[in-house]
Parts: sequence; C-alpha cells; structure tokens
Amino acid sequence: MEVKDSLLDLIGNTPMIKLKSLDTGLCDLYVKLELNNPGGSIKDRVGLSIIEEAEKSGALLPGGTIIEATAGNTGIGLALIAALKGYKIILVIPDKMSREKILHLEGLGAEIILTRSDVAEGHPEYYQDLARKLASETSGSFLANQFSNPSNPAAHRTTTAPEIWEQMQGQIDAVVAGVGSGGTLTGMAEYFKSQDPSICMVAADPEGSIISDAVLKGEYSYDGGSWLVEGVGEDFIPDTFDVSLMDDAETVSDKEAFEVLRIILKEEGILGGSSTGTLVAAAAKWCRKQTEHKNVVTFICDTGNKYLSKAFNNAWLHDNNLLEIEKFGDLRDLINRRADKGEMISVSPTDTLLVAYNRMRASDVSQIPVIEGDNLMGLLDEEDLLLTVSKDPEAFSNNVSSHMIEKLDILQFGASEAELLSILSEGKVAIIYDDETFIGFVTKVDLINHYRNIVK
Repeated sequence: MEVKDSLLDLIGNTPMIKLKSLDTGLCDLYVKLELNNPGGSIKDRVGLSIIEEAEKSGALLPGGTIIEATAGNTGIGLALIAALKGYKIILVIPDKMSREKILHLEGLGAEIILTRSDVAEGHPEYYQDLARKLASETSGSFLANQFSNPSNPAAHRTTTAPEIWEQMQGQIDAVVAGVGSGGTLTGMAEYFKSQDPSICMVAADPEGSIISDAVLKGEYSYDGGSWLVEGVGEDFIPDTFDVSLMDDAETVSDKEAFEVLRIILKEEGILGGSSTGTLVAAAAKWCRKQTEHKNVVTFICDTGNKYLSKAFNNAWLHDNNLLEIEKFGDLRDLINRRADKGEMISVSPTDTLLVAYNRMRASDVSQIPVIEGDNLMGLLDEEDLLLTVSKDPEAFSNNVSSHMIEKLDILQFGASEAELLSILSEGKVAIIYDDETFIGFVTKVDLINHYRNIVK
C-alpha cells in the first residue's frame, strides 16, 4: 500500500457499501463511509477546500487566525487542518454539541466559545453573529464562513460527487443528504445534474428545521423549533444551499434518527453520528415510497465516537424521551436506570470508598446504591463521600458499609407527585420500590426532565 506524506492526503476517497438492515422497499440503499476521513467526518473535505482556497487568495496568511461558527464537524475539519498547517483557530459553537466533539477540538488546540443553541439570527448569542463580530475585532483573522463560502460546495462538486459517480458506475437514481451549511447537496447536485439531470436530489431534514418546507413548498417560516441531532437542520437558508437544485425532501424526528443509529450499529456494525441517523432514516423513508427499483445513495457522514455519551447512552436517550419504552403513568416513568432490570451501577457493602468513587465518576452519577444480593442496604452520596475524605484522605480504603446512608426515603411507585416533591425539596433522593423490590432512584434532575418532556 502507498505511504502518504500527510494526513491531509487521506481526506476523501472513502468507501461505499450497501445497507441490508433497513426496510428500503423496492430500492437498494448505499452509504458512503465519510467517517473514514481523518477527522471522522465529511466536513474534512470542506475544511481543506476552504483553507487551501483562502491561502491561494491571500485571505489567510501565515500565522493567521481562523474563526468559524460551527455545529461541530466543520470545526473539527478546520481545526485538524489548522493544527497541521500551524494556524490558530477560534470556534463559536452552539451548546448542544456533544462533549466528545468539544474534547476533540480542544485536543487539536482550538479555542472554544460556547453559545446558545435556542436563539435565532439577530440575537447577540446567535453563534454565526458572534463569529462575525469576533472576526471583525481580531487582527489577522479569516472567517471561514462555511454558510456562504463557495469553497464549501466546490469540495463536493470536485471530490465527493465524482467519487460516488465512479463507485456506482453512474447507476444512481437518487442522492440523500442533510443541510447544515448546504454545501454537500449543492455541490453534488451541480455535478450530478451535469451527468444525468434525472438524478433526484433529496434533502434530509430534522423536525423543527425549515429546509424541507423550503424545498417542498417554496416557502418557510421558523417557529423556534429545535432538534437534538447535530450538524443538520437550519432556521435559515444558507447562501451555499441552492434550493432550486433540490427535487424532494424527507423530514425525520429525533426518535427515528436515533433509533436508526442503533439499528445500523447492531446489525451492520456501523458506528455513525447523530446526523447520520437523520440521513439514513430519511433515505429509507424515501425508498419505501418508490414504486420501482432505484439505486439510492446517502452518507455515514461522521463517526458515532463523538456521540457515545448521547446517541448510544440509554440514560441520555431516556432523559430526552427517545426510547421506545412502556409508559406506566406513575413514578416508574421517571426512573432513569432500573435496578430490577440490571441497569443501575451499584457497589456492595464490602467495596471500598475508592471503588464507589470510581464507579460514580465513570457513570456520571452523584449517588450510588449499596446492594447485597437482591437487597438495597443503603446509599452512598457524593456529599457524604466528600465530607469523609476531606477529613481523612486515607478513608478511601474504608468499606462502603461504614459510610453509607441507611435511613432512606422510600416511596412505592404509585406514590403521588406531592409525596415525591416533599422528599426532593429537602435535597434528598427518592428511593422507589415495587412492593419489596427496589427498582430505582428519582432525583431532582429526573423530575425536571419529566416536566421538560411534557412541554415538548
């Protein structure tokens, strides 16, 4: 195999496979594995195109600072290339971005400015407005401006689309992709329409975004909708998105997107990111509507390694009402992890405080049950743990049984919300039982999530 001179030489030329795990009706659905790019997403192509064109034009000079507003993957692509080329980079990012993405960016040396994800253009904390303001105030800076930069669609017109055409030997009936900046669909449409005008370009859109209305109705209005998938969906039409080149659109709920992610991981071995769920779910829905065989192409547009704490975390999915689980109409619906189903992390009375602490940190919980056999013996809380080890750090080697709380606030699952609030308002955790069986905790955060999901 050929040895490359730089990681940049590995951007593009990603493989294609045919999916088998989803119902696609009469169609065959193919996915291009953009997670194989060095930065883990299709946006490496865009980052390279934007930076190299800025270097050629003189807009980005040696020692300069790259500034961009991004929902994540374009930021990683830009930060990767900036690190290899020696540029400073500042990224303005909405606060719904996964923690893994932020850690990746920080590891690449990017400066991160987090801003609100629930505000529209014109608000002082809107991420694009903030990036533009920052660029105007920073000497020697270059605003990458993926939403208006022609280098964005050019990357897909000159690399992504020709690769697909060659891999599919020109046998393509439809291409499905999402709209973050719009460059992917626009650039590919420009290429594919020049090869075969009958190829259908389909926009995959999360519920709450305005893109599908713009494509299907020719008009749109943003009503403050929000969605949990990252990287696709917009509250405006980017300059790089040419709606006139689109032929159709499919809207996908967050629940559909995250469900598809888990299916293709379990049955195809593909660990895709959250926007991948929107694209693949939309492509499968579009396929099922067709009345004759068609070859349809979409993307595994980034790796799910960046979403492990969200898309592949049952607790997070439960908190956001994204799991298909039985609803009871009582306190069982509020339990994040069920002890009686083996979902809860626990310790035994003979485990040390250090073991308990390590498990609490690994699972991101502030209290842990102490269980012996099938019996709940007590509870270890982070505040009690702090008080103990602050007095004597050697206490980490003590058994949990010496420091656990044994007097617990127990409720049967059929207890009222008023009884639950009475316990939580005292700063305690409610211990929920089904007769004599311990089934889980309800915390303040669990109840807050319950109210949030009611509003949704």
